[in-house]
Amino acid sequence: MTELGRFDAEELVRRLLEADVKFVLIGGLAAQAHGSTSLTSDLDIVPSWDRDNLRKVARILSDIAAVRHGVAADAPPLPPLDERTLLAGAVFTLTTEYGRFDLLANPDPGFDFDSLMRTGAEHEFLGHRLQVASLDDLIAMKRAAGRPKDRVELEILGALREEMDRAGRP
Repeated sequence: MTELGRFDAEELVRRLLEADVKFVLIGGLAAQAHGSTSLTSDLDIVPSWDRDNLRKVARILSDIAAVRHGVAADAPPLPPLDERTLLAGAVFTLTTEYGRFDLLANPDPGFDFDSLMRTGAEHEFLGHRLQVASLDDLIAMKRAAGRPKDRVELEILGALREEMDRAGRP
């Protein structure tokens, strides 16, 4: 398994797209797609939480040697990361051979795949066309999280929002 410093978002995204996984990009990479210059070391997505899509996600997780992040080596065995386990959960923070990868069913404040699809848009990012959460939704998620790093990113996202408003872009 690679170290987190060897994060390869392009490879993770490529695998998701090749497997025809339905997802919306959120988090730091989504902020970058909107113009943020902040760095991130993980891929955050909200996949469609239907069985067929989660089956595709589970296959990818197996292929990229995904394990739950932060679980002690001597912890009791956890259920495999299959579609049933994914359906039963809502947040999966994983370490893979390509770095950190987070799956969220319902990121705060109450967003889900369908709502993020309605308000998001496709962006050219990481060499692919990706569905990316809207800037306003990212701002709401960062505000709800309220961590120090999120408060810093809120300043950047707020400035991007002001710039887009001045330019007359949604």
